[in-house]
Amino acid sequence: MHAVRLHAFGPAENLTYEHTDDPVPGPAQVRIAVRAAGVHLLDTALRQGMTGPFPAPVELPTVPGREVAGTVESLGEGTDPDWLGRRVVAHLGNVPGGYAELAVTDAEKLHTIPGGLDDAAAVAMIGTGRTTLGILGFTPLGPDSVVLVTAAAGGIGTLLVQYAKNAGATVVALAGGPAKVALARANGADLAVDYTLPDWPRHVRTHLDALGRAATVVYDSVGSTTARAAVDLLGKGGQHVVYGWSGSGLHDGRPLTFTEDELATRSITSETVLGPAMLQRGGGLRALETRALAEAAAGRLRPAVQRYPLAEAAAAHRDLETRGTTGKVVLIA
Repeated sequence: MHAVRLHAFGPAENLTYEHTDDPVPGPAQVRIAVRAAGVHLLDTALRQGMTGPFPAPVELPTVPGREVAGTVESLGEGTDPDWLGRRVVAHLGNVPGGYAELAVTDAEKLHTIPGGLDDAAAVAMIGTGRTTLGILGFTPLGPDSVVLVTAAAGGIGTLLVQYAKNAGATVVALAGGPAKVALARANGADLAVDYTLPDWPRHVRTHLDALGRAATVVYDSVGSTTARAAVDLLGKGGQHVVYGWSGSGLHDGRPLTFTEDELATRSITSETVLGPAMLQRGGGLRALETRALAEAAAGRLRPAVQRYPLAEAAAAHRDLETRGTTGKVVLIA
């Protein structure tokens, strides 16, 4: 098979498209003929030798990627034969191997792809979709909600905008550059602004003042000065929900933090929602994945996907790191 391999930590150019041995499914496993593989911002950090949520850097050489969709074409010993030939999507968990024409995973991790959902959208929902629903578990939304979404043209941001609008909320989308602003607007945002422009907070405040309202929730994956300006738009009782701090890039962003006195004076809360707390509220990863796929199949959530050929994984990494992508980045095998 062909796969994208990493032999040495470093820049995106270290990702090489090459021929390698086919993986062999073990007991209770399947082998998937991969049609789509998800690319995550975390992948770019792991590529450079960072550990992210893991205790140590990945072992080299490695095939990156943890989200795949395709067709089951081979079974390991003891695997339910009903899986053979089925279109499936899976999050591989802590074991990489997604940037490849073939990938092996445990059968218990598989989801059948709902009819009408293509492979790339399924990949987007199995990772990005499940995270989005986990984030939303911290913030009940309704017609009284006024939501600010940072990085609103990203994979999670796109889904947050759509979900909030479906719930009847007023949505302000913050995105970088005219094209991303247009995408956020197309996804239903009541106001979409370019947060690379210095006066964007004034435009948002003018809009909210005209409505006689203040923001009730800020969904923040950016941190740094952008998050500070967004939180300044929160009214009393508002929530600052943090699920990342990319700043001007994954490796130099800074989370926005507050002292207890600051929070008490403003009468707001600030909470980082990734990790065990999300799983407890969401009912576990499997439940979040199932819900995410169902939302997409029903058309209530429509993931934005930017596709690259598998052989161009290095370009996908470069574009993702420099904010040159919109939505979920997916490699097509």
